[in-house]
Amino acid sequence: MGINIKKLSLIVIATFSITGCNIYRQMVLPTPYYPGVESTVTEEPAPVTQSEASQTIEARTEVNQYTPIKESKIQVTNKTVVQRIPFPEQEYNSLPKTGSATVEGSIFITAPNGKRIYGKHTRLYLNPVTSYSTQWYKESYLGGAKMSQVDPRLYNYLKFTTSDEKGHFEFLNVPNGSYYLIGVVKCGQECGYSQLKSIRVAKKINVFGSGLSGIELTK
Repeated sequence: MGINIKKLSLIVIATFSITGCNIYRQMVLPTPYYPGVESTVTEEPAPVTQSEASQTIEARTEVNQYTPIKESKIQVTNKTVVQRIPFPEQEYNSLPKTGSATVEGSIFITAPNGKRIYGKHTRLYLNPVTSYSTQWYKESYLGGAKMSQVDPRLYNYLKFTTSDEKGHFEFLNVPNGSYYLIGVVKCGQECGYSQLKSIRVAKKINVFGSGLSGIELTK
């Protein structure tokens, strides 16, 4: 009995249709590409390592350091600071440590109109005459120069007092010797200034015996 090839082919096709098999389902077609149309898929940036991050920070810092800024108006003074001589410790150690003299007087300045402006409740001090204090007196007080920072050991040899309402002052138990007597008077419009200004006054005195009285510390 012979096989009819045509009938056999029809049977095979019918069998595939019934079972739902489709040979075309095994084929993977490429995604179509349309020139001129941008893809909507965005790629995530690659992770940054710690070394790369630090390099980025350093680069930004360097840029910030060299970023031009607006210049501000800064006033620069050309005043020279006079360096103090080395503190003469032996010279100060040779000064007398005790005494019984009294130094008494008043502190004031004279305004342009002739009126006395007294140093009220101001601090005064006696500074022993040495090479160290003489440099200050000549360079700063008389010459107007700015001095470098004072040696803190100097304060062990100063004597202090405070004036009263009328500018009267008094030092007690002062050893005999030579001193710079120094104080401050505050004056404003009466002295020709737009605001209150502290005016330093200094004077060299020699203390001997029971002391000095009636001293006028003024300019």
